[in-house]
Amino acid sequence: MSAAPDRQAVQVDGHRLALTHLRKTLFPASEHTKAELLHYYARIAELMLPHTTDRAASFVRAPDGVEGERWYAKNPPPGAPEWVTITSVPGTEGPAPYVVVDSTATLVAMANLGAYEVHVPQWTTSTGPDVHDRIVFDLDPGPGTDVTDCCRVALPLRDALAADGLTACAVTSGSKGLHLYVPLEPTPGDAAVAYAKRMAGRMRAQLPDLAVATMARAARHGKVFIDWSQNTSAKTTAAPYTLRVRDRPGVATPIDWDEVASCEQSAVLRFGPDEVLERIDGPGPDPLAPLTDKSARAPLPDD
Repeated sequence: MSAAPDRQAVQVDGHRLALTHLRKTLFPASEHTKAELLHYYARIAELMLPHTTDRAASFVRAPDGVEGERWYAKNPPPGAPEWVTITSVPGTEGPAPYVVVDSTATLVAMANLGAYEVHVPQWTTSTGPDVHDRIVFDLDPGPGTDVTDCCRVALPLRDALAADGLTACAVTSGSKGLHLYVPLEPTPGDAAVAYAKRMAGRMRAQLPDLAVATMARAARHGKVFIDWSQNTSAKTTAAPYTLRVRDRPGVATPIDWDEVASCEQSAVLRFGPDEVLERIDGPGPDPLAPLTDKSARAPLPDD
C-alpha cells in the first residue's frame, strides 16, 4: 500500500489549491499531521465562518508545528491567493491590509500556509473598529487554578449579564481558560469596553476569593482573571472553532451551559479537532446560535 501523497491539488469553492507537506507531523505528542488539520478546517468551516466572516483576521503562524517557530501575524501571509478577501483597517501608521476568512477556501488556504490559529476582533468590517457587535470576557486561570474555576466564575457572570438583559455563550479557549461571548446591538466601542470593565469589577467584588479584574500578574495567584480588555478595538480573540497551537492541538470549542455547570475536572473541557468533529456530528442545538441570530442582540443597559 503506497503512502499518502505529500502534495495534492484540490478544488475548494471553485478555487484550485495546491496543498503541500501533507505528511508533516505538526504535533508529535498527538501525531497530528498537516493533512489532518486541513481536513478539520474543511469540515468545521460551515460552523466557524459565521464567526470570522466580515472580521479582520490575524493569525498565529507555525508552519513547522508546535516544535518550530511560531509568531502572531496581522498582515496577509506571503503566498496568500489573490482571490482571498482583503480589508483595510485603520492604524497609527495608516491603513493596513488584513485577510477576511469568509470562505472554506480561504480558511483552508491560510492553514495550508501555516496560519493555524485565527483571531478576530469584536467589530466587523461593515461598521469599522468604532462600533462593536459583541463583548467577550476571557476567563484566564491563574497559578493554582484551572478551567473548573473558570466555570465557577462563568455561571454567576452569565447570571449578572442576564439580569442586564444580555445573553452569554460559552467557548473553551482551546488553551487553559474559557471565553464568554455576548451579542450586542451595534454599540460604540468605548461603551462596550466600559461596560465590560465595570462587569469584571462587579464580579471581582462578588467573588473576592475567586476572581480578579486587574492585569497585574502578582494578583492572579489562586484566582481567575476576568480579562475585559479584549474588547478594545485593537485587540482580538481566538475565534470559535479555531485550532490552538499547544503541545496537542486544542480547539476553541463552543459548549452549552449544562457542560459548564457540571464541569468538575479540567480534562472534561479540553477538546482536540477529532473530538470537536465528533461533537458536531451529534444531536443538539448550536451553543453559539445567539451570536448569529440578530434577534438575540441586545442593547447595553443604561448606566
